[in-house]
Amino acid sequence: MKKLTIYILSIIVIGFAGCKNKTTINQSEAGEVITDYLKANPEYKTTRFNFGEMKFSSTSDKVELGKYRTLESKGVVSINLKEAKKKFLSKDSSFVYQITLTDKASPLVLKQDDDKATVKVVEYLLSDEKPVDFSQVNSSTAKVTVSLKKVNTDFAPFDKDANENSNFITKTYKLKLSKDEGWKVQK
Repeated sequence: MKKLTIYILSIIVIGFAGCKNKTTINQSEAGEVITDYLKANPEYKTTRFNFGEMKFSSTSDKVELGKYRTLESKGVVSINLKEAKKKFLSKDSSFVYQITLTDKASPLVLKQDDDKATVKVVEYLLSDEKPVDFSQVNSSTAKVTVSLKKVNTDFAPFDKDANENSNFITKTYKLKLSKDEGWKVQK
């Protein structure tokens, strides 16, 4: 009887030891989970971008036209002059341009209408300099804070609220342990 009890207890202990999941996470594993999440769900900031047939004044819209010229020099848009009007006895002239997006702009365009597009102005990437800060709340959840560096795109000059107070943001993600998939970011 004693042998049978020891035999049953040893099977139960081995069974529990074999079924135990890894419930702890370290800093490098947390960084890998966040990196995989950011590859599938990138962080970015957007704005509305006007294109198509646009009218510019030579004096008041000089800065705005300069932004479009910069995009043209980078190959993101093409600009064609349709019409130029010189006002009588005035230094001011008006120009009508046809502005079109090129293939080079397609990775930055999220949504496009006839004369407006939603474009990425800033992309946020995981910073290599600042380590991942995490705390394990309990055996199946963890809180991870990372630093994301700010990378401006070609459309950055069109950002209406471009706060240049810092070149990074900090973001906190909640990780949850799944029996099937391991540690994943909880949305």
